[in-house]
Amino acid sequence: MNNLFTIDCGEIMLREFTVEDVDRIYEITSQPEVYEFLPDWQSTREQRLNWVTNYEIPSNKEFLAAVPAIGNHHLKLGIVLKETGIFIGFCTTGIKEELREPNREIAYAISTEYRNRGYTTTAVTGLINYLFEKTDVEQLNTVVLPRNVGSIKVIQKCGFRLNGETEIDDQVHAHCILTKDEWMSE
Repeated sequence: MNNLFTIDCGEIMLREFTVEDVDRIYEITSQPEVYEFLPDWQSTREQRLNWVTNYEIPSNKEFLAAVPAIGNHHLKLGIVLKETGIFIGFCTTGIKEELREPNREIAYAISTEYRNRGYTTTAVTGLINYLFEKTDVEQLNTVVLPRNVGSIKVIQKCGFRLNGETEIDDQVHAHCILTKDEWMSE
């Protein structure tokens, strides 16, 4: 675990996925409150093990090797309580193909038992800071269903602003953006 990429965010840290995270990722993405808003993350445990082992871990290594010019690479980080080491959610960045360029997105989810404690906002802020400080990213995007009130609160607290609506999978999403210039002026 000592060789893993981490971002220290105070009470929590963001860190690369490991094979040991598979069960916890599977549990979190099986919660109705999570898969309602992130249906692509729902899987069987066997699928999740395959994805983490063969796609997500190698993809993270490719992203980190490419810094600062991250191109189309993806980074998927676990949200972990520093005091206990418990994996409580995830915060990711990658290309959202349904959006016009620049289309680098931030997405996230947290286990239901750890909601409303500020962990998600802290994690998203940590990833934003990393991306704007250490990579060539100039704009971040997020898309959210209007009924996802918790997620809307997180993105507002993190400085994203509404940039209209977009339709994804036959559902209207709010499209929000945050530019590096806006982030630096805060």
